Amino acid sequence: MKLIKTILDKILGSICIILFAFLVLLVTWQVITRFIFDNPSVISEELAKYCFVWLVLFGAAYVFGERGHMAIEFIKDKFPSGIKMGVELFIELVVILFAALILVQGGFAATSLAWTQLSGALQIPVGYLYSAIPLSGVFIIFYCIYNMYLIIKNKKPLEQ
Repeated sequence: MKLIKTILDKILGSICIILFAFLVLLVTWQVITRFIFDNPSVISEELAKYCFVWLVLFGAAYVFGERGHMAIEFIKDKFPSGIKMGVELFIELVVILFAALILVQGGFAATSLAWTQLSGALQIPVGYLYSAIPLSGVFIIFYCIYNMYLIIKNKKPLEQ
């Protein structure tokens, strides 16, 4: 399981780096075409939107894998170690439930509806944009299951 997490971390990290670099290039080109040539590029604007959405969703999944997301720890830290483990497992289950229902199921429904819509400038299905939602949900679910595995295996709460 650790090998899968390591591979997924490298893949998501690489995707985020590539998307960020491409986003910087696109926005730079957009600024140049808008202010220097006085003829804004609609294609780069739409591609930047796609890159940004994918970057945010995949970046969020990556952060879950690194346990770098925001958490209110002071309440959980007041509990003894055994109860703290139970609270952490419950939190992971709630995140899995959210990711499964909202991101995966809801994202799949939104993506399915969007395949018939074409984007304005690129003339490709908007479903490509929305497909990042269920994908990131699957990644988040994997990371939560991995975290639960570590909590149970080590018989102690995870360190932030």
